[in-house]
Amino acid sequence: MAQKLEVLQSITRLSEYVVRILGQNPGQYTLQGTNTYLVGEGRPYTLIDTGEGKSEYIPLLESVLEDDVRRISDNGQGAQQHISDIIISHWHPDHVGGIPSVLALLRRLWSAQNPHLPFKPPRLHKFPDTFPPDNRFALIKQAVLPGSFEPSITGALFHDLKDGQCFPITTRSSLPEDPPKLRVVHSPGHTEDSICMVSSVDKVLYTADTVLGQGSTIFENLGTYMSTLRSLLSLREEYVILYPGHGPVVQDGAQSIEAYINHRMEREEQILRVLERPPPEGKDSWSTWDIVSTIYAAYPRNLWESAARGVYQHLEKLTSDGKVGKLGGEGKEARWELLVESNRRPGF
Repeated sequence: MAQKLEVLQSITRLSEYVVRILGQNPGQYTLQGTNTYLVGEGRPYTLIDTGEGKSEYIPLLESVLEDDVRRISDNGQGAQQHISDIIISHWHPDHVGGIPSVLALLRRLWSAQNPHLPFKPPRLHKFPDTFPPDNRFALIKQAVLPGSFEPSITGALFHDLKDGQCFPITTRSSLPEDPPKLRVVHSPGHTEDSICMVSSVDKVLYTADTVLGQGSTIFENLGTYMSTLRSLLSLREEYVILYPGHGPVVQDGAQSIEAYINHRMEREEQILRVLERPPPEGKDSWSTWDIVSTIYAAYPRNLWESAARGVYQHLEKLTSDGKVGKLGGEGKEARWELLVESNRRPGF
């Protein structure tokens, strides 16, 4: 199941409008690290995500912004913000953990360049939650210093994002006929507050953790996640490539999203085929763990725990679809029965 990771540079210019900066937090779930994206041809930039808060990230972001400082130092734009808007794709710590240190950097850069002018802080944006995330997010918000951000109209740290909301992309052209923009697409599933963004200027879909550059993602709600994937696929005329939250650029964007959908549908079929069989000897029903040990029999056992979480969510979706009944228990110990027979291929 493991896939060799493509080597990514810490800083990569992806187009004239976009620089990708790695969050310097590689790992099993973050792959090469969290991708953050600095968007725009010049100041003020928009930053998509802030990484995990690793100290090694800040010099990288600073070096990209300093290149811009040198470019504009002689043309009277020194009082322009470095970054006007920071857009958070979702609440997970590897995407929001860098907020305090990024804000501190922006204040420091401003003070060095404009010592006699008041600081112009950026706005932070995130899609609202109907329930609060865990305390890791709360601790990160508590670390943000007053005055380092422009609060919302209610005084909150984040300005609430809305589906369809647009952000201008700064260009060197003073009056473009069709100003480029980023459009927010609410994309729940991975998390309730997940968003993607469509760029009108370069046919790009920023997918955050909804679609990764390598491997597959995790999700809070599979039914919602599948609906999101189909919605993103319906926008295929608006994008060609994907800029994911982890991993390399995906050149065949729509095909990749189709592959995600097909992979989940194939897993669903596997589960249903297992449930059509008699339960294991000595049992009157299938548990989640029984299903996992059958489907993943050829894989190392150390992968079964993470696989069990995905299988459980598939079973929850199948229950909502009326195809499977839950007999009791939770997680690995939950027990299931098939409610709807169908004609499927034999075997796996």
